[in-house]
Amino acid sequence: MPKQSAALQPHRRLFADRRRNPDGKREAVLHTAVRMFLERSYAHTSMNDVATQLNITKPALYHYFRNKEEILVEIYRLGTDLIDEMLDAIEADKKSGLDKVADFLAAYIRIISGDFGRAVVRLDDRELSKNARRQIRTRNREIDHRLRAIIDGGIADGSIATCDPKIAAFILAGAVNWMASWYEPRGPMDINAITKQYIRLLSTGLSGESDLSTAPAVPRLAATLRIVE
Repeated sequence: MPKQSAALQPHRRLFADRRRNPDGKREAVLHTAVRMFLERSYAHTSMNDVATQLNITKPALYHYFRNKEEILVEIYRLGTDLIDEMLDAIEADKKSGLDKVADFLAAYIRIISGDFGRAVVRLDDRELSKNARRQIRTRNREIDHRLRAIIDGGIADGSIATCDPKIAAFILAGAVNWMASWYEPRGPMDINAITKQYIRLLSTGLSGESDLSTAPAVPRLAATLRIVE
């Protein structure tokens, strides 16, 4: 039997309860599968492995999901829904573009530090079918375009220096996404301290007084890259 982590034990107990709770048990499958995908990889986790962790039969697992890909697509959906909901709240605020970027960084880091957020960043969508991969990549592009629009708004209101919103969005999201490869939620590094450093360094890069679109060298923007060295 695969090692049973303490974090997954409550989900296993849920299935031990004979009362009907289809929504709760479906959620338990997702929490168990996402943790296993992150720890063992999607390719090295089978439906039988997930069923074993939950102490149920594989036919019982098929009652909630038809196959492993359906589980992964739902995991991606849940993760991108968290990001979309966060962007909805930020866009509704009457703040400067730079302040909205700072809010984005803080909220995105919180999402990425959780299992479903980390899954969006770390799991390889190339293992999905062509149709499922298209769905996931469409959602990711929509999120990217919304971040670009926030940066564009900051350029328009003067809080963000003139720059290419596409490149700026890639730098911002890329810097936070890299966190998913080294940050361990149960490790010694404090998430609040990490968040403050990200906001300080990345916001400084965006708020430069010079025109970043024409400057031959941009030390402030380069500073945003040093946090992932």
